[in-house]
Amino acid sequence: MIISIGCDHGGYPVKDNIVKLLTNYGCKVLDFGTDSADSVDYPDFAVKVCESIVSKKAERGILICGTGIGMSIAANKFKGIRAAVVFDEFTAKACREHNNANVLCLGARVTDIGKMSKLVKIWLETDFEGDRHIKRLNKITEIENREL
Repeated sequence: MIISIGCDHGGYPVKDNIVKLLTNYGCKVLDFGTDSADSVDYPDFAVKVCESIVSKKAERGILICGTGIGMSIAANKFKGIRAAVVFDEFTAKACREHNNANVLCLGARVTDIGKMSKLVKIWLETDFEGDRHIKRLNKITEIENREL
């Protein structure tokens, strides 16, 4: 699986650990930075990761900022992106099973690296259930396609 990853300065301290984890799971990783603790704007990195998914260069993405919230807001502006902020095992599993989340958003200031590693593993290993959830995702697609 090809996973794109991006972070702002808040997520920078843990990004390399997540990249190593993904590599250990056999994933190919597209790293879109940032590569320092210097202050940057999180939407710039959400754009790079989401564009890689929409263009099918990556299958899924991981975005890391201080809380995960800013990244998820930016990511969910893209058609076809279903970004979820996760903070425990239940949300990591449910976002895949029920929402087919293709972007995982993590908060480096609110979740330690050990917990993040568990959440990434669950998210990678969990399949979309389909069935009744397809109808709901189709409704989200209809909302994305509305012309106002």
